[in-house]
Amino acid sequence: MIIQDVINHLEELAPLAYAEDFDNVGLLVGDKKQKLTGVLVTIDTLESVVDEAITKKCNLIVSFHPIIFKGLKKITGNTYVERVVLKAIQHNIAIYAIHTALDNASQGVNDMICNQLDLVNKKILIPQSKTIKKLTTYVPKNEAEQLRNALFNAGAGNIGNYSNCSFNTDGIGTYQGNENSNPTLGEKGKTHQEAETQVSVIFSKHLEHDVIKALIDTHSYEEVAYEVVTIENKNQNIGIGMIGEFKDPMSEEDFLAYIKLQMKSECIRHSSFLNKTIKKVAVLGGSGSFAINAAKAAGADAYVTSDLKYHDFFMAENTIFLADIGHYESEQFTKNLLVTYLTKKITNFAVVLSNTNTNPVKYF
Repeated sequence: MIIQDVINHLEELAPLAYAEDFDNVGLLVGDKKQKLTGVLVTIDTLESVVDEAITKKCNLIVSFHPIIFKGLKKITGNTYVERVVLKAIQHNIAIYAIHTALDNASQGVNDMICNQLDLVNKKILIPQSKTIKKLTTYVPKNEAEQLRNALFNAGAGNIGNYSNCSFNTDGIGTYQGNENSNPTLGEKGKTHQEAETQVSVIFSKHLEHDVIKALIDTHSYEEVAYEVVTIENKNQNIGIGMIGEFKDPMSEEDFLAYIKLQMKSECIRHSSFLNKTIKKVAVLGGSGSFAINAAKAAGADAYVTSDLKYHDFFMAENTIFLADIGHYESEQFTKNLLVTYLTKKITNFAVVLSNTNTNPVKYF
């Protein structure tokens, strides 16, 4: 195997197309064509993690957070970021960051939190918009079924629990080729009429290359007429945060004790008690103040996240119970998720869970 093979598996789980615009995800250091010796999975890539990779003979580090977030103008070893990159390069170790691509994945960071808290009836808290595209094309009527099947095989036509979805309209297409044309049907220089089917399918945006390739490879025309548009419908399977429910409601005090235990949090900052039971819970790993209103709008009794500032707690407005469990604590199980996933995909190479605690926050 080469490093690119691991990347392919990771991007099946969390396509980079759904990462946030501000983020820096993907292969940050190294050669994707390099032969793989082993994979080390971590939350952060620090010098100690690179040392661990060296010791364990892993030449690929899969990191949740990107070590390179802003542009580097020099690599001299003066900062912890420069030292990590320098050491990784010196030892031919590649670094891949998955971050908000996994945040927005349906089986990613927030799904892991829901599972850790044993929440049921899970759904995306803030579905992404502009992630669904529609392809419309025109094909000779007797070739329509073959084309539809090719598009379906490329991943088009999936709507929720339904697959092979399309809309088809029969009509008459016309065209006239010039002297340089080589029409499959009709003669160049003459206007030709053909019984055609208009085929429309939707697809997730990360599949656009595969869907268009399937269209071009399958269609019999020399020039294929088609259009691709981005639609406003929100993708219910892609987005940030999740919301779910406890099977049995609990008091606010019991809720705090429970999430402290389940999320291994040493300290929980929370808003005022509302003296009501907690049943419906919104979660968002990492910094989540921006989603407080979304949690309220979704009818959550409580919202579990991190990095809330002083004034963010006022936004509870006696309608929701806010619990800040810590940034690292909210994302710590992500590396377990990735190890479990990659171990199932890669059986002939070591996928190692880093035992380095990279949490920079300590409690007294």
